[in-house]
Amino acid sequence: MRLILVFLFSLCFASDAFAQQIKLSPEASVSIITVGPGQSLNDAFGHNAFRILDKERGIDIVYGYGEYDFDTPNFYLKFAQGRLNYLISRHNFRDFYNYYVRNKRSITEQELNFTKKEKQRLFSYLEENYKPENRKYLYDFFFDNCATRIRDIVKTTSLSEINFTEPENFENKTFRALIHDHVGLNTWGSFGIDIALGSVIDKEASLTEHMFLPEYINLFMGQAKIDNKRNLVVNSNTLYTGDTNSISTRFFTSPLFVMSLIGLIILYFTYRDYKNRRRSKWLDICLFSLTGIIGILILLLWFATDHTATAHNYNLLWAFPLNLILVQPLFYKTVNKWVKSFIKFLIIMLCLMTLHWLIGVQVFAIGLIPFLIALLVRYLYLLKTLN
Repeated sequence: MRLILVFLFSLCFASDAFAQQIKLSPEASVSIITVGPGQSLNDAFGHNAFRILDKERGIDIVYGYGEYDFDTPNFYLKFAQGRLNYLISRHNFRDFYNYYVRNKRSITEQELNFTKKEKQRLFSYLEENYKPENRKYLYDFFFDNCATRIRDIVKTTSLSEINFTEPENFENKTFRALIHDHVGLNTWGSFGIDIALGSVIDKEASLTEHMFLPEYINLFMGQAKIDNKRNLVVNSNTLYTGDTNSISTRFFTSPLFVMSLIGLIILYFTYRDYKNRRRSKWLDICLFSLTGIIGILILLLWFATDHTATAHNYNLLWAFPLNLILVQPLFYKTVNKWVKSFIKFLIIMLCLMTLHWLIGVQVFAIGLIPFLIALLVRYLYLLKTLN
């Protein structure tokens, strides 16, 4: 058994060593593959990869970035903290193609106008990256993902300058707007993203920063020039046309509808309390507990993780962590004066949030609107009735 294991290890090592020694033939081609969006949230932004094709050498391989290992110790904790290592992958093109065809996702290919030496540099770079000691890297959704790696490696392995130009009628957008283009405004995906990510993604993305999305890799590579003379892409083909349907959510299960129902429930009990001159303590305890817990989670995402996009999150203006300190006082029939002062402070915070939204400091989830209106009405009621 030991001899078999030694043999298999030696065979794997020899095959890797051989791969490092392969010299591409003059007929080899290197290209960028762009895969269209899928139906689930994690597939909503598409995917990019490199394809190395050399029929003379029997090579047809796809290299992509963004794979991860579920067997990583403390996988979910590291994922939440932004400290999970992602991997470069290497697959046979036919397997790669069949997988995305089965999932009905479009596949386009752009052949790069690289010299023989540049093609070899690109191939060697990817093989070096695929070594076990080099495969891992810290993923960043906006600045180091499957698309940005493609952009950076093209620039690194080219012996000439790559010039990206702005297409006609191009509209610069913020990072958040670019996300909304793919997940919509009234979906649970965008609802969660808009609560979890801060104002840092409401700044306008530069031309190259748009390329954190695979579709912009495809667009800008198709427009790019080598030394402002030659086209970077010499040939472009659609290998498979998949479904173009984006992520859709039925209105009656959408965040806006669900949060409207919750808002109506809050308003109903507030009106009933007003008519009966009473206070539904359970409602206030639920509201202050919920907003306080969400606020703590937002703070943790901001200060206790390595995620760059969760900083400066002004959702804290409605989901205030210290709301939890009101839970116990609200059990009692009469409350201290400081509680009313605290509620005045919360009303001011909601006004500040509205101002931040209007002047563009941060865009918030539209599904929050009915809930926030109901929350404001409840705060005003408490301010009037608490003794």
